[in-house]
Amino acid sequence: MLRQQAFTGREKLLKGGLHCHTTRSDGVGTPEDVIRMHEEHGYDFLAITDHRIYNYKNFLPGSKLTILPGMEMDRGLTDAPGHCLHTVSVGPTREDGNGFEQDQVFPSGRVATQAEYQPVLDMLHENNNLTIYCHPGWSCTPTRSFDQLQGDAAMELWNTGCVQENNMDLNNERDWDELLLMGKKIWGVATDDGHRMASHCLGWVMVNSENHPTAIIQALRDGAFYASCGPVIRDFYVEDGVAHVACSEAGAISFNWGGLPYHRIAAQEQPLTEAAFTLPDRYTYVRVTVTDDQGRMAWSNPIFLNK
Repeated sequence: MLRQQAFTGREKLLKGGLHCHTTRSDGVGTPEDVIRMHEEHGYDFLAITDHRIYNYKNFLPGSKLTILPGMEMDRGLTDAPGHCLHTVSVGPTREDGNGFEQDQVFPSGRVATQAEYQPVLDMLHENNNLTIYCHPGWSCTPTRSFDQLQGDAAMELWNTGCVQENNMDLNNERDWDELLLMGKKIWGVATDDGHRMASHCLGWVMVNSENHPTAIIQALRDGAFYASCGPVIRDFYVEDGVAHVACSEAGAISFNWGGLPYHRIAAQEQPLTEAAFTLPDRYTYVRVTVTDDQGRMAWSNPIFLNK
């Protein structure tokens, strides 16, 4: 049996936000208001990722929300398709090797291509931070504009702010599959990128981890999580060549590999809460997308089939 790592434990998965903004950069809500809102929506952890200013601090007195250290880094593009490259950078505690300081500020700038952006990523990785490629739709970067970036642990599949304001980054699965088919082991996340308060708490990850920044970072590196805008994935595994998923009530479940059309199972008279699919021999990985009756989605990370 191959079970996706989000579902290997017995403890409750942690609900977390990986990309949001406050008045420390160009967000509308104060850090206190943003933290309070996430607590009220049942979050266990949150990264406050204001543009190019690093944060470890929980600004809300008495808050029990775990703050994941982080920021958002960026560069404008001049010679490649697209207008910018953006990266969420999150890391462990200072005690566990994070190389950045509280309120450390970084410059913006412009690069010609993704190759010129790689040293920025290298600097983030050298300081023990995990990186996530942001909103390829809003950035107008086709896959060929970021496919050679090295070291990103994940990419955004859903970005609430971009969906609400530009109808972009609703579901970046095709870019994700292209990278996976190239042999890149990269995970998928749902985020809010909330600048307005109405953009918070609509896209998140569910992580199989202890509730401590360093443990959460390791679980994110390992892919021990799934992404969601509403549906719950309860289990996902492959046994004897058959993929199985269990979930909250769904209107459709699809089993996905980038080399063939997705195998979609639609609910008939009753909602789906589980599904199974015998995998074709060509599949080198499989992942699932669950869609509820409101059109909200959840995405598992892939199970690699050792081919």
